[in-house]
Amino acid sequence: MPAASKSGPALFLGIELATDQLRASIVDESLELVGVECIDFDSELSEYQTHGGIFTTPGEAYTTPVEMWIKGLDALLAKLHGNYDLTKIRAIGGAAQHALVWWKSTTVPSLSSLDPHLPFHQHFPALSFSLPNTPTAQDTSSHTHALAIENLLGGADRMAQRVGMCASASMVAAQLLRVRESWPAEVWGRTGRVQVASAFIGSLITGKWMGMGEAEACATGMWVHSGNPNSATGQGYWDEDILEIVAGSREDGRRVRGWLGDVDVSGGSRRAGNVSRYLVERYGFDPETIVTPFTSDYLSTYLSVSPSPNDAVLSFGPMDNLLAPAQIYTPTRFYNLFPHPAQDAGDKKRYIVVLSSRNGDVPRALVRDLYTKSWSAFDRLVAIVPPGGSIGLDDKLFSFWHLQGDSFPYSRVKGIYRFETGIKVNEFRDLRANPRCLLESQLLSFRIKWARMIATGVLGAKKTGLSSTPTPAGGGVTGAGGRTSSVLSSLGLPFDAYDPAPLPARMITTGAAANFPSIANLVGDIFNAPVFVPTTQVDSAQISPHRNAPAQGFPSRAALGGAYVARWVWGREWNVGGLNIFEDEIKRLLGKRWVATGNVPLRTSVGAPGLTVAPVGSANRSGANSGTSTPFGRSSLGATVFVEEDEDELEMHENGARAYNLFVDSTGGRARTATATTTDSASTLAASTSFNTTPDIGNGGGGAGSTPTPLAPVTPLPTSDGEVQLGLAKVADSDYDAFLSYASIVPEYYRLENILIKAIV
Repeated sequence: MPAASKSGPALFLGIELATDQLRASIVDESLELVGVECIDFDSELSEYQTHGGIFTTPGEAYTTPVEMWIKGLDALLAKLHGNYDLTKIRAIGGAAQHALVWWKSTTVPSLSSLDPHLPFHQHFPALSFSLPNTPTAQDTSSHTHALAIENLLGGADRMAQRVGMCASASMVAAQLLRVRESWPAEVWGRTGRVQVASAFIGSLITGKWMGMGEAEACATGMWVHSGNPNSATGQGYWDEDILEIVAGSREDGRRVRGWLGDVDVSGGSRRAGNVSRYLVERYGFDPETIVTPFTSDYLSTYLSVSPSPNDAVLSFGPMDNLLAPAQIYTPTRFYNLFPHPAQDAGDKKRYIVVLSSRNGDVPRALVRDLYTKSWSAFDRLVAIVPPGGSIGLDDKLFSFWHLQGDSFPYSRVKGIYRFETGIKVNEFRDLRANPRCLLESQLLSFRIKWARMIATGVLGAKKTGLSSTPTPAGGGVTGAGGRTSSVLSSLGLPFDAYDPAPLPARMITTGAAANFPSIANLVGDIFNAPVFVPTTQVDSAQISPHRNAPAQGFPSRAALGGAYVARWVWGREWNVGGLNIFEDEIKRLLGKRWVATGNVPLRTSVGAPGLTVAPVGSANRSGANSGTSTPFGRSSLGATVFVEEDEDELEMHENGARAYNLFVDSTGGRARTATATTTDSASTLAASTSFNTTPDIGNGGGGAGSTPTPLAPVTPLPTSDGEVQLGLAKVADSDYDAFLSYASIVPEYYRLENILIKAIV
C-alpha cells in the first residue's frame, strides 16, 4: 500500500483489539476513510496456534494469550509506520474485546521508560502476567460463580438494582472469583494489577496506566453508578460488599480494589493522555498526539453508526447484542445499562441499554452443519420455509438453542428444545424447518426482551407500549394495537405484540449474519422496521460474506468508532467544531462532507482486492440480492440469488441430516439423538462446530470434493441521501402483514419460553 501524502490533512487513528485480529482504521477531519491495516492472529502470529484468536478446551473455557496481543500490536504499529506518515495523526482512540489482563506483582513495569529500540513483546513477555492465557468474552467457565454472587446479593433483581446488571459469565466479578477459587497461589497470590483489555491497550499507547471507563466499570458487576439511588454522594464507587465476596475478606477486597485502579468518570470527552515517548521515538508519532479513552468493542461499534434516539443497533456475533440509546438510569434484571462512553461530563447523563444473548453464531453454525453443507443452502432454507415453520396457523414450530449458559432469564436453561403443536419433540418432522425456526427464535427472544425493557420506561415516556385511550365500557385498559388488557392477559402476554409503536423506527445491523438476505428480512418482519447495514460491511460482504472480520482493505466498525471518538475529542480540544453530543457532531461532519463532495458516498475501503461490484451509493448498484427473504413475504426469490445445484444440495442434506442426527454412544453402541436436552449433549454439539472457536463462519462443511454454492449477500435497496451520507445502506424494508403474522405467534413463543425458564420440561 502506498504511503499517505506527507502534506495531507489531520488524521485520526482507531485501534481495535478483536478476538481474531488487531485492526486499525484511519480517517481524516471529515471522517473519510484514509487507511486500513490489520494483523490476523491465526495467520500472522501462527506460532501461538490459536483458532480465531483463541484456545478452546472440551469444557467451557475460551482463552487467549496476552503476549500474542502485544506482539500483534508491535506488528500493527510497524505496518502503520511503513505505510503512513504518523506525524499527521492528531488523535488516537480505540476499543477492545471484553477480557482481563493479570499483571504479576513482581514485574509491574514502568510504562513511561521503555527502550524504543526494543519491541513491546520484549519488554512484556508472557512471564509478566500471572495468567498468561486470559478468558475471552465467549468463556462461560465462570457462569456458576456469577450465579453464586447473584444469590449472595439476594437474586437478580437486587443485584441489578445495586450494580446495574445481573449474573453474567463474562462479568469481571465472576472471573475474579473463579481465579481465586481455582488458582489461589499460582495466579491470585502473584497478581499485582488487573486491567480490562481496552485499558491495557490504551496504557501501552500512552505509556502510563490508563483506568477503565465508567461504561466498562458498570460491566464488572462491582461498580455502583453515580446515577444509582444507592449512591448517597452522587458519585460512582466500587461496592465493598461485592469486593469482599470476590476476594474472600474485607481486607482482600481492598486489595482487589487496588488492582482495578481508578475509574475514568469524565464521560470520555477529554484526552486520557498523549502518545508515549516510546511510540514517538520508535514509530514517529507526533508527541502532541492525544489519546482518548478506550472502550468495549461492542460500544465502539455502536458509536460508529451514530444511532438516532428511535434506532436500535443489532450486532450479530458469537454473542448477539441489541443496543439502544437510553435517557434514564433505571436498572433492572431485564437488561444491562451502561453510561454512554462518549459524552460531556457536564451534560445530562445519557446511557446505552444492552440486551444480550450468548447463543448467537454458535447455534447458527451448528444448524448449518447439521442440516446443510453451505451458508447458501442455509439461507435458501430460511427463504423457502414459511414463517413459523409451517403454512398452518395452529401448527407452528418453535425451537430454543441454548448451548451456553446465559444471563436472566435463561441463567439456568441449557440444551436444545423443539416444540410441534405445543408438544416437545426430539426433532421436527420436516427437517428443513430447523434453520428458519432457529433464527425466528433468536429474534423473537429479542422482541420479547425489548418489550420487557420498554415497560420499565428506560427509553423515555414516549415508548410505553400503551396508549392513553380511556377505559372502554367493557373494562380493561386498551393498548395502542386495539386490544384490552383483559385480552392480553388471556393471551398470557404483558404487552401488545400487535402494537408496533414501541418498536425501533430503524434497525441498524452489523456482523456476518446481517449479510444474509433472509436474516435481514426476518429482522425487518419481526421488528416492523427497515433494516440498514453499514456500507463498509455491505461492500466487504461482496468479497467475504461469511466472516465477522472485514475483508482485506475494509475497516472494522469498532476501529472506526475509535477513530470517530478521537476526531470528536480533538475537535473539542482545538475548537474545531466539537458539538457536545457525540452523535450530533458525527452527523454534522458527515453532512458537511456530503455537501463539499457533491453528494459522493463515503469511501468503504482502501486498496481492497477483488471488489468486483460498484461501491454502495453508486448508480450501478441494485437491490437484486436484498428483499428476497421468502415467497410468503413481499417478493419472490431472485434468479441471481441461488443456482439450480442448490436443489440437489438441499435434498441431499434433508436425507443426510437424518443420518447425522443419530450417532453411536461410545460406551454402549446405543444410538441416541444428538439434539437431546441434556447439558452434556449440548456441549458436545457446540464443540463440533468451527463457529465455537472462530469468528470466521467459513463456507460450511461440505464433504471432500464438494464445492458449495457461495452465499449471495445483501446488496442495497434504494436508500435515502440522509442515510447514505451516514454510511448506511437499506437492505430490507418493513412489511406490516409479515409483522402481524409474527405477532400472532408471539404468545405461544412466550408461553414455551416460560416453560423452559421454569424448568417444566
